Amino acid sequence: MLENQTESIIVRRHGHVLEMRLNRPDKRNAATLDLLQRLASAYGELNRDPALRVGLVTAEGDHFTGGLDLADVGKHMGADGLSYVPEGGLDPWGIHTAPVTKPVVVAAKGTCYTLGIELILAADVAVAAHGTRFAQLEVQRGILPFGGATLRFAERCGWGNAMRWMLTGETFDDAEALRIGLVQETCAPEEVDARALALAQSIAQAAPLAVAATLANARLARAAGHAEASARLQPELMRLMASNDAKKGFVAFATRQQAIFSGD
Repeated sequence: MLENQTESIIVRRHGHVLEMRLNRPDKRNAATLDLLQRLASAYGELNRDPALRVGLVTAEGDHFTGGLDLADVGKHMGADGLSYVPEGGLDPWGIHTAPVTKPVVVAAKGTCYTLGIELILAADVAVAAHGTRFAQLEVQRGILPFGGATLRFAERCGWGNAMRWMLTGETFDDAEALRIGLVQETCAPEEVDARALALAQSIAQAAPLAVAATLANARLARAAGHAEASARLQPELMRLMASNDAKKGFVAFATRQQAIFSGD
C-alpha cells in the first residue's frame, strides 16, 4: 500500500514496521466509515505481509482521535450495526474478525476518546503525550462502548479503574492513564511519534518467530487460561530452538553482537 497524503489513513513503511496514521486533523481525526475501512485494510496488510513485523498507529495533527464521526457513520448504520471490514481486511479492534497476529504500538496525543482508548486496549504497547485527554464517554451519549472496552479495560487496568472511567464517562489525563496501565510511557508531545516508532522498531529487531510465539501464548493464557497456555510452552520452545533465528540468537549472545533475524 502506497502513502497518499489525501487519504483518511496514511500508510508508511519503516523497514519492518507499518505505520498507519489517522489523517483527518481538521476533525480531530474523528473516524468516518472510509477511515475505518482503510484502517481495517491496513491491518490486513500488516497481518499478511511476512516482511512486516510490527504495526504502529499514529495520528496527523494535534489529536489522536475524537471518536466516531457520528454524522458520517450514522448514515451507514444498519439493523445489525456498522459493517466496516472490507475483503482482505482485519478489524483493528478485534471484535468482528480475528485480531491481528503481530504486535501493535499506539501513539496517543491531544484528544483520545472512545474508539481511541479501544485501539490502545486492542494493541500491545502504548505511549501518550503529556496533556493527552482520555475519555470512554459512551454512557454520556446514551450508549455503551462497542469497540472492546467492556471486554478489555478491566483486564488491562483493573475492575475499579475501568468502572471508574467507563461508568462515569469522565475525562482523565496521561498521568492517570500511566497509573492504571492503559499506557506504558508518557513523553513530550513533540516526541510521542518518534518514541512509539522506536519501540516498534525495537520489537521488529527481535526474532519474529519468537515475538509471534510470545504474543500468541500470552493471548492464549488470557483467552483459555494458564493451564492451556502452559501446556504449549515446551512444544513452542522446542519448535523455536530448531529455527535459524535461534541459532543466530545463541551466536549473538556468545559473541556479544546484535543478531540480524530473518524469521526462519
